[in-house]
Amino acid sequence: MSSIAYFLAPIAALVASLGGAGPDRADPLQPATAQQVSIQQRVTVRIGPRPAPMQSMMFDNEMEVDRGPRWVERKMGSCISINSIAGTQPIDNSRLLLVLADRRMVTARLQKGCQGRDFYSGFIVARNADGQICTGRDSLQSRSGTTCQVTAFNLLVQVGG
Repeated sequence: MSSIAYFLAPIAALVASLGGAGPDRADPLQPATAQQVSIQQRVTVRIGPRPAPMQSMMFDNEMEVDRGPRWVERKMGSCISINSIAGTQPIDNSRLLLVLADRRMVTARLQKGCQGRDFYSGFIVARNADGQICTGRDSLQSRSGTTCQVTAFNLLVQVGG
């Protein structure tokens, strides 16, 4: 039995029991019509952690000039393509570092009460029709079960060094 037939067999049995072939039907060989059939699909995407941890000094706002390059956060749009995310890593209590496939780095600020460290092993997100993660709309779920929304995305830009 093919996989689609295996999936549709219970639906066909349900339709038959709701008014399919019976004594009041004119032609029992005609297929039964259903009033409503709803098939839903849900796709989730797992974003894994970065293999090597980044130094937390990179994100320190009080860096000295002679210590090397300095990174600052710049505002960006409210959505990021799920396919562009190559890895993630917690930065501090309320932010995640997202490393994109094109080598850019973006910080994702989590909603109040969420801990960045809960996402040490990456996160899972439901894929939407547009294929993006947007602030205020989508929730990230950690492997430990914590669910948080992203409140802002900021692009990390290197200045100096």
